[in-house]
Amino acid sequence: MNNQLLHLMHLVSPALPVGAYAYSQGLEYAVDSGWLAEPGKLQQWITGVLEHSVGHLDLPVLLRLYRAWDAAALDEVDRWNDFVRANRETAELLLEDEQLGLALQRLSVSLQTKGADTPLSSPPCFVTQFALAGVRRHIAEEDLLYGFAWSWLENQVAAATKIVPLGQTQAQQTLVAMMEKIPAVCAHALRLQDEELGVGLPALAMASSRHERQYSRLFRS
Repeated sequence: MNNQLLHLMHLVSPALPVGAYAYSQGLEYAVDSGWLAEPGKLQQWITGVLEHSVGHLDLPVLLRLYRAWDAAALDEVDRWNDFVRANRETAELLLEDEQLGLALQRLSVSLQTKGADTPLSSPPCFVTQFALAGVRRHIAEEDLLYGFAWSWLENQVAAATKIVPLGQTQAQQTLVAMMEKIPAVCAHALRLQDEELGVGLPALAMASSRHERQYSRLFRS
């Protein structure tokens, strides 16, 4: 278990050279537009995306991709990779997923991860390569879900620290309060059936699309 834990810590480390720190997933526009000016709105926004986007798309698909890679079912890997791409509601969100996925793929190839260079019908999403890394390092599927959710949450709070801005102590208070939601989100993701997967968050889609045209930005688009 100790080796698997170390591999998981490496995979979710903010130092992993995939460039996740460069994206805010619409959060920058939401803050700049004043949508999150009232107390508690920032935490409400991140919670909503965690529960209804990450929890209803990324995590349950991560589970399916993990099992598909483990069974060498490449048709299923292709299917779920395309499903994630189809659920990215803006060009910005799709570009982010492609860039992170390709970056993790390059890293995995350099680390001699078996199957990392497997050709798919579309560019690999981040969750696709993340699932493969988990399988090859024998990380338990539920632990991998926790790690993915934690990594996403940490990145969102780090983005908020720069945008709002949050003080370091306030950022840690937000992170600690919100990480309590991860077990329930992961447990729910484990129970979802195929037909229940997907995401539809109009405010997130609007924030991301408007961020593409935002005059001054800290984060990539």
